[in-house]
Amino acid sequence: MKYLNLKTSRFLSLICLLFSISTVSAQQTNGKIKGTITTSEGDPAAGVNVVLKNSKYGTVTNDDGTFELNRVKPNTYSLQISLTGYETTEQEVVVAESETANVNLQLKVSNKELQEVVINSKKSILSKKTDYVARMPLKNLENPQVYSVIHKELLLEQVAVNIETAIRNSPGTVPVTYPSGGIGITFRGFTTGVNARNGMETSTNRSSLDLANVERIEVLKGPSGTLFGSTVSSFGGVVNLVTKKPFESFASEVSYTAGSFNQNRLTADVNTPLNKEKTVLFRVNLAYDNAKSFLDHGFSKTIAFAPSLTFKASDKLTFNIDAELLSSNNTRRTYNRYDAASGITNPGDLKIGYKKSLFYEDNDAKTSANKFFAQAEYQISENWKSTTLFSFMGENVDRSYQTYLLWTSPTVAARRVGNWGPIYDNYTNIQENINGQFATGSIKHKLLLGANYSFNKSGFSSGVTAYFPDLVDVTGTYEPLRRKDVDAVLTQTAYPVSTSSTFSLYASDVINFTDKLSAMLSLRVDNFDLPATEGSEGYKQTSLSPKLGLVYEIVKDQVSIFGNYMNGFQNSAPTIQPDATKLILDPIYAVQYEGGIKAEAFNKKLSLTASYYNITIDNAIRSDADGFTFQDGEQISKGVDFELIANPFAGLNIVAGYAYNDNRVEKVSKAIGSPENVANFWTTYTFQNQLKGLGIGAGANYVDKSYMFEDNVFYIPSYTTYNATVFYDQPTWRVGVKFNNISNEKYWDFYGNSQAPANFLVNLTLKF
Repeated sequence: MKYLNLKTSRFLSLICLLFSISTVSAQQTNGKIKGTITTSEGDPAAGVNVVLKNSKYGTVTNDDGTFELNRVKPNTYSLQISLTGYETTEQEVVVAESETANVNLQLKVSNKELQEVVINSKKSILSKKTDYVARMPLKNLENPQVYSVIHKELLLEQVAVNIETAIRNSPGTVPVTYPSGGIGITFRGFTTGVNARNGMETSTNRSSLDLANVERIEVLKGPSGTLFGSTVSSFGGVVNLVTKKPFESFASEVSYTAGSFNQNRLTADVNTPLNKEKTVLFRVNLAYDNAKSFLDHGFSKTIAFAPSLTFKASDKLTFNIDAELLSSNNTRRTYNRYDAASGITNPGDLKIGYKKSLFYEDNDAKTSANKFFAQAEYQISENWKSTTLFSFMGENVDRSYQTYLLWTSPTVAARRVGNWGPIYDNYTNIQENINGQFATGSIKHKLLLGANYSFNKSGFSSGVTAYFPDLVDVTGTYEPLRRKDVDAVLTQTAYPVSTSSTFSLYASDVINFTDKLSAMLSLRVDNFDLPATEGSEGYKQTSLSPKLGLVYEIVKDQVSIFGNYMNGFQNSAPTIQPDATKLILDPIYAVQYEGGIKAEAFNKKLSLTASYYNITIDNAIRSDADGFTFQDGEQISKGVDFELIANPFAGLNIVAGYAYNDNRVEKVSKAIGSPENVANFWTTYTFQNQLKGLGIGAGANYVDKSYMFEDNVFYIPSYTTYNATVFYDQPTWRVGVKFNNISNEKYWDFYGNSQAPANFLVNLTLKF
């Protein structure tokens, strides 16, 4: 028996040895192909198909244009390079044993296929390339912060005509339309405005926002005060709009969208170089949008004009200048409130018709916004760059009639109206960023040094009526309240002009200890100054905001784990107590701890992010029953974020997200406007061979119930909406149909306003 065991052992050892030798031999006989693909302009070409001809072996270039094919058997191959709008290129490559064949190619614009370029080369919806999130070139897998990127290609699939539809593609995000007219986005238990445009301060407090000039929407998750300050970010994060930029070839398109509720939308996008050398580039985007409300009274009209210019002064110096002028006239959403004795627990208890309004549409708003942006980018040396930025945003309100209802029972309401305007808010922002790369021994650094000065000046006028004496019984006959009746009893009050300024210094160092392990160390010093005005005491406040992050790439360029400590802050004015004493308040700080995993795998066909976070505020401001103010409140917002974007094979796109949030004040009361569970899903398939260009898609959005008040009695019910699309995309034209809220779900926003029932949109786009 021992002899047999010995023979068996030797036999198995021999087999293992032979297997090892064959494996080593196979590894030694294989080679590798790697290289870089650039566009005809010399820029890195992302998303280029790289295949070995007559085989299924291939890959797609990364954001920096690089690619790599491993375990290639020695032979002579024909390497095929293809990208829509460019000539398909082939090059012979010889792969030798245990060697790497290097290939560097430049794409050539194809006159035949140029018509397939839609304004700019289509970007993969998986791409998370951005310089704004970290204010430096940092790959998603290297960044310890969680963020989403919503590309215009996805918005085209969804026939998105407003920010509310677009933003739902980011996990956990829920749009909020304020009765004042502004747009808010709720995620991670907090609400923020769309306060950043190309990384600079902007505002949508009372003016409209149009998607015609939007290249992509970036949603940064978690307190981001370190790099963005308190005026741009909330404790939940930052929403940054990236606008369309000029490029070096001529292209244009005109698009018309029509649909339910008299929706009519016309947009145009024209891009052209202005000189033969292509050093001066111009682009302009235009939009006209006109729609009625699904309610019996209500409308919206918006006009947008957005020109942009790029001037390449030299190989090292480039100027970018753009403007965005918006004008809108619309009706606002109603702010619904509920008497404690009314017995109402949610908007579904009300007996008013789902499409009925108690106010006539002449209680409208007329606003405008003027946005200007300038950037000078100078390449100091190979590893150092200076970026100087200027932005101005002027938000103007000619008038803004806002409507209020106080429900005393499910059938009876009292009406009230206010007019907020004229109002103006001017935001001026100057910023300087120095980016550099250097090494200390074997350790590599990516360094950001920045300074920011912002100045705000605003004028304010408003007036609000008392509740009208008529209590409206919605089960009976009633007339919508008209503007002439409001003006007859409305008195406007003008308030003193106020100004404020903020000066900030910040620095961020990404330290690469190895090619897999890196750390981010960041700090911001922020000095806020609000001068006193008549009837209001001014104050100054200085804040420190640190940020720490750690990233380890388990699989290089494919999978990383990360952890972060992030800080956000809000300035707090002194308050006068009931006993006439003054309480000097500190800035309110929020601290986040987060850990998770990111993946960009299967040749960039899958992007995944999953994380757990905990955001704590331990010096929130609260008041007691006697009216005294204290700064010892505690709020904890914790939860998970999950995002999956995939392109498993040509033509199929999948976008899915889920977020869970538990946000509590004093560990007892659920925070208002903070749904626990939010989920989104969207998928499309575009036929690749027969019926090429024909596409179908479908999706759903789920939002959990949320509370409107701190007593956690009145709530906004949960809802699920289903949507679908059919489109046909050709080189010179595209037609698409979108069906929204197919199941005709009845649901309400945070302020108790009913939302649009089943509806459709039809889009026709012509490309030149």
